[in-house]
Amino acid sequence: MSSSIITPVILCGGGGTRLWPLSRKALPKQFLALAGSDTMLQATLKRVSPKAGFGAPILVCNEDHRFLVAEQARAAGIEPAAILLEPVGRNTAPAVAAAAHAALAHDPDALMLVLPSDHVIGDTPAFREAVAAAARRAVAGDLVTFGVKPTRPETGYGYIETGTALDERAFRISRFHEKPARETAERYLADGRFFWNSGMFLFPARVVLAELESSAPAVAEAVAAAYAGRSADLDFVRLPKEIFASAPDLSIDVGVMEKTAHGAVVPADLGWSDVGAWDALWAIGERDATGVVAIGDVVAENVADSYLRSEGPLVAAVGVRDLIVVATNDAVLVAPKHEAQAVKTIVERLRAARRPEAETGALTYRPWGSYQGIDLGERFQVKRIVVKPGRKLSLQMHHHRAEHWIVVSGTAEVTCGDRTFLLHENQSTYIPQGAVHRLGNPGKIPLHLIEVQSGGYLGEDDIVRIADEFGRA
Repeated sequence: MSSSIITPVILCGGGGTRLWPLSRKALPKQFLALAGSDTMLQATLKRVSPKAGFGAPILVCNEDHRFLVAEQARAAGIEPAAILLEPVGRNTAPAVAAAAHAALAHDPDALMLVLPSDHVIGDTPAFREAVAAAARRAVAGDLVTFGVKPTRPETGYGYIETGTALDERAFRISRFHEKPARETAERYLADGRFFWNSGMFLFPARVVLAELESSAPAVAEAVAAAYAGRSADLDFVRLPKEIFASAPDLSIDVGVMEKTAHGAVVPADLGWSDVGAWDALWAIGERDATGVVAIGDVVAENVADSYLRSEGPLVAAVGVRDLIVVATNDAVLVAPKHEAQAVKTIVERLRAARRPEAETGALTYRPWGSYQGIDLGERFQVKRIVVKPGRKLSLQMHHHRAEHWIVVSGTAEVTCGDRTFLLHENQSTYIPQGAVHRLGNPGKIPLHLIEVQSGGYLGEDDIVRIADEFGRA
């Protein structure tokens, strides 16, 4: 590693629509355990942890995912230097600029290792060696990207063409190339000077801000003003919406890397995948002798070269090949592997039809825990609720529904009107329509509870929050 402490900057945006029905707007792929026991964000954080010689990370995410990001970092044993909240998505250039200001607030010579939160890297030692090589160039003032050694004539990635050698590991960037046609990709693969554009970078924070001021001044000006107007909210840093939204929607590739004279690339063989679609998970998955990746409750008979995954119901497949089958509690995807990229069109159709399955799943995460819909009918709804130890829901009331709570395990602290009391396993209570109430878990184990709602309207927007420890409106 370089003598300078490298600050990881983890970009946690992105919707991952090609991995529907598992990845959805409310819970996109970076927060899912798709390629191991850790979520993709947690795997990224551990790869660049302080134990490995890196500085405390800066995470950039949208407001809706702020509690997920904080909780997953905590569960991974990582304490971020900052969690920056983007009030609106403006692509990677504004996100990197905001992170650069935050990094410079801690270190005037900060080096930033910019990483997407949703990539798989199979060879961590090779990754860290590449970072060390990139740091040597960044200390010299270069803006470095990482080129992944191509293993096939891939048409779904952009390419970086290498130029003059700068040292034994790094090259000056000759040119960026857009996603090529098959014939061109085959030529790139045979040539040896072309590498996949990984979307990972190592920048001196001051230099990348200076480059933005030169090549994308509207981005630099808007983000500088937004960071100057920042405010603290619990463990988060909020950027004012109107100011940040004035920044153009621009990628760091287009805004800086394609224009700078200081661009460098470190080629590396990392076992890298951006996990852009289900066929990518099949390619990196643990396949049996017939080429089948089976995850969850799956039974396969005479199946070959397929990806079968269940997050709940039994999936049974007979006599198929080259297929993707993914089942959740509320949706099932079936597609040939070669159509994996087209899954996003299903999501677009669901959104056009205003189907909730496009945005949310049966399981919904909240800063206090989670809830899952079990049954829904005329004037009633049943949910399973899990409250983390020491957490409380907001003090609230409902205009249109009453609720029955039954404790399955753990201890519930219930406020209803002017009473506060405890409920234990197999005990229940009734919350009348219009009553001010609150649910909390004072215990040391998760509280599991069944909630039965009844009333004329059961939407989530029938919540009037009176007080909330998470600062939600």
